Amino acid sequence: MINDFHPTITATNTAVEKTEADALVLGVAKGPQGPILLPNPLADTAAESVADSLEALGATGAADQMLRLPGVEGFATQILVLIGVGPLTGEVTGGVSLEALRRAAGSAVRQLGGLDSVALALPSASVEEVGAVAEGAAFGAYSFTRYRSSEEARSKTPVAMVSVLTELKDRHTSGAISRAVVVGSAVRATRDLVNTPPSDLYPESFANTVSTLADRSKAPTAGGGTTRAGKLKVKVWTEKELEKEGFGGLLGVGQGSARPPRLVRIEHSPSKPVAHIALVGKGITFDSGGLSLKPATSMTTMKLDMGGAATVATVVRAAADLNLPVKVTGWLCLAENMPSATAQRPEDVITIYGGKTVEVLNTDAEGRLVMADGIVAAGEEQPDAIIDIATLTGAQMVALGSRTSGVMGQDALRDTIFAAAEAAGESLWPMPIPEEARSGFDSDVADLTNLGDRFGGMLNAAAFLREFVADREGAQKDSLDPEGARIPWAHLDIAGPSFNEKGPYGYTPKAGTGVMVRTLVSYLETLGH
Repeated sequence: MINDFHPTITATNTAVEKTEADALVLGVAKGPQGPILLPNPLADTAAESVADSLEALGATGAADQMLRLPGVEGFATQILVLIGVGPLTGEVTGGVSLEALRRAAGSAVRQLGGLDSVALALPSASVEEVGAVAEGAAFGAYSFTRYRSSEEARSKTPVAMVSVLTELKDRHTSGAISRAVVVGSAVRATRDLVNTPPSDLYPESFANTVSTLADRSKAPTAGGGTTRAGKLKVKVWTEKELEKEGFGGLLGVGQGSARPPRLVRIEHSPSKPVAHIALVGKGITFDSGGLSLKPATSMTTMKLDMGGAATVATVVRAAADLNLPVKVTGWLCLAENMPSATAQRPEDVITIYGGKTVEVLNTDAEGRLVMADGIVAAGEEQPDAIIDIATLTGAQMVALGSRTSGVMGQDALRDTIFAAAEAAGESLWPMPIPEEARSGFDSDVADLTNLGDRFGGMLNAAAFLREFVADREGAQKDSLDPEGARIPWAHLDIAGPSFNEKGPYGYTPKAGTGVMVRTLVSYLETLGH
């Protein structure tokens, strides 16, 4: 279910005239007086000729605008490509941010799919710029054609070889390139899982895929080969084991499907970890809404509802591939939410793992039920922090749109993750959990209901999940800070950003996006420094 395709990405300081590739890509920015050719390795006369022709060619520098021109005489490349990077900004040196470079590189590689090789002559004077260009290329080199029947459709393969042109020596850039390859592989694998139809990806097959992912003894390298990767441990709970141990959320949600639920624990454990982080992912492989059935048009993208679990699996794999000195345990809460004679009913009461009871008032508010099981299980191991990630609420899209994820939780952890997202170039926004949100889940017959107040649904859902976060061992509750005894916890709602229903842009394809993989990897890296 995960494509084995890995583009070969290298940094080279070979003279541009001698660089062999099907296309040479130059960047064009949108300046206050018109298009501006960005710094590049062309000789002065060649660069001036291209710059003087920009307006006549119709180049504007707008993001994603791509123009193909015949190759420049004396160069080995057959095609010269101009890619827009968007407006210049005074916020960064040179006027182009790392994220703008990342998107431009990804856009060019995405739009040049079908070519074998591409040379990226975008600004790359620093290791950070080289890394950003390489990341963008790794994200843009993606296609999902497994279910296409025609040879023509299946032949549109991503660019296989990418060269990042820079004056820097390999000893300076090799680390950035290797990291870009690993993170790119994780993002593409997440997209593959999200894009796989629910007929093929269901709890058992998802669990098997994760086991295969973990057993992979080699990680991709910058040169397209593989290297020995850290070994991962995997444990899978079957439905019988879930029943025996009392995972009522997973069992309740999954009982309406002929394909029973699974809980998967995947662990990266270095010899001397500096911290232990638990990641919990929502893995509803298809969400019909259960007996609280969704409208037909609301079901057509519901294969995406396992995006959180996919992200957790690939981030743990990336942590091992990068040899991060952080213990990372991933908990994948996998179930299929279907209506049937055996499905849970509104007003059923279920017992979450650990003993808390929940009155189910709406079977379409199912993600929080499986996540509750996972959060309790993760907390039993007393990690230094718990981060959950889920396509949890439609309210996320109402509040933040389709490209910005929300983060809620303990203030310090929430702010650290927000900073990691900024560093990674992903759009994330910190949101509160209102004091009154918990009272909306009061039940007459159980500890909680699964349905809070209608308004502020994203914030309310976070308040529900917080109820299942364990206290730190030995912590004393403070009447002035009742939440201070809990294990630090944060919740990421990626409902909209996980799936792009519109056209592709930058390095982002249509359908699965792989959102928040980069942010979580960036966060884990900060712990090791």
